[in-house]
Amino acid sequence: MNQQIDIQDFLSLTLIGEQPSCRKGHTNYFNWQWLGVGILLLEPLHDRPLLSVVISAGIHGNETAPVEIVQQILNGLFSNTITLSCRLLLIFGNPQALRENKRYIHADMNRMFGGRWQKILHATDESRRVDLLEQTMIQFFDKQDGGKIHLDMHTAIRGSHHIRFGVLPVRPIPWEQDQKFLNWLGVAGLEALVFHQSPLGSFSHFSCDRFNALSCTMELGKALPFGQNNLTQFTSTQKAITQLISTGSLLQDDAIHSPPLQYKVVQQIIRSNHQSFQLLVSPDTFNFTPFPKGTRLSQHDDTFVQKETEYILFPNPNVAVGLRAALLLELHKN
Repeated sequence: MNQQIDIQDFLSLTLIGEQPSCRKGHTNYFNWQWLGVGILLLEPLHDRPLLSVVISAGIHGNETAPVEIVQQILNGLFSNTITLSCRLLLIFGNPQALRENKRYIHADMNRMFGGRWQKILHATDESRRVDLLEQTMIQFFDKQDGGKIHLDMHTAIRGSHHIRFGVLPVRPIPWEQDQKFLNWLGVAGLEALVFHQSPLGSFSHFSCDRFNALSCTMELGKALPFGQNNLTQFTSTQKAITQLISTGSLLQDDAIHSPPLQYKVVQQIIRSNHQSFQLLVSPDTFNFTPFPKGTRLSQHDDTFVQKETEYILFPNPNVAVGLRAALLLELHKN
């Protein structure tokens, strides 16, 4: 296997847990460096790029569509059908969970970022992996004068009334001040945007909080095993990402895509350790299902819908005690 094919098959290398025969190299257009299992750095040969982009996928190992999208983009870069005009860091977050088609092995990595991994009593491979990913991102973003973007791609556990949507972390600066980025997310095919109101342990919150990056958790369809994804659902997403890394800017066609709907988080349901705790929604409830005021949505802590209508997101009764079992949203009215 020659050098280019070796590293180009980044997904296979990640799944088998081996390093490539060469850990760094170049094409006619960019340098590449394998930084570790599931971590690949690419930088253009010519001109000083003004933009640094992180694209991560596979933080949850059963969410495979984004991983396949990243591999397709990488194939285009190595075949020279996609140009590179930015610094690019590609991350497959949880290699062991990807190998086993599990959401996680011991604990949810997307609750550990921002140093929260240090509070875990007994270190695990996943807490150590979060530490590594934080340090890798620090080295990638620190001392960079240009723009910073982080797209953390996921898929949802259950069906959704919006097939593609984004979750944006809370930050001191209103997101409206970066309308160009919000518009780009619409061009990327996101039908809805959800705005958090409190800090989280997510990867996108870490990059936004630590580096002031334009960060978004992109939810693309429903979790399925490798080979079962209909990637045509995400053509607009892949096209927009390709344009982003090819031009090094948030170019967009104003003639396409109406703006995404905007939702604000108004409540969280946290799973208590009481034996009577129960999430009072059916297992087949879609994300963004609306509930009218007064509806009781959890037992023991007695969470009720307080607004005229609230929409449920990420309902999951099986999370660990103390973690979020669901979000409740209010639709922003223009």
